[in-house]
Parts: sequence; structure tokens; C-alpha cells
Amino acid sequence: MTETVALPTFDLLCAHVRKALCEHDALDIATTPFVRTPLVRRDELWGYAFHVEGPRLLRTSAIWAAAEDRVFIYNSTGERVQDLLLSDSPPLAEERKAA
Repeated sequence: MTETVALPTFDLLCAHVRKALCEHDALDIATTPFVRTPLVRRDELWGYAFHVEGPRLLRTSAIWAAAEDRVFIYNSTGERVQDLLLSDSPPLAEERKAA
């Protein structure tokens, strides 16, 4: 399923991804750990990996490919369950400050 959203700041992007990951497995957004990891290729930041960890080793993930303005959301078995197309996305320089 592809959805188009405008997330102009890194904080809005993180909040939207966290909500989507938690909703997918009916996890409490306030108590579920949320991790973001910069993705670097050839010493260049190109996006972020996000994941939430639930009970019984549940781990749902998302990848933000900044150059493509897309976020790919995966379930705990690695199957892609959602594709977000960003009509407005944060610049990578903003994430470096926020991370």
C-alpha cells in the first residue's frame, strides 16, 4: 500500500514512522522503545533505519531512503507492508542535528 504524506521536519518524520510501526502491531506508542540508526554509504548519510521493539522479540522496522523521498515499512518477518511517498521531506542536514 502506497501513501503520500508531507513530513517536512525530522521530528515529524520520526513521529509518523513511530506511530505507523506501533499501530501495525497494536503496540503502545508511549511505552514501546523506538530506535533510529543513520544509514551511511561510502561515508555519506543517505537515510535512516527505524525500529520498534515489542514483546516476544517482536521487531518492526522502517527505512527512510532520503534521495528517493520514500519510507518503506516492514513487519517483523521482513515483509514490506507499507510504502510512504514523501511529498515534502526533511533535508539530511536537519537529521544530523536532531540525531
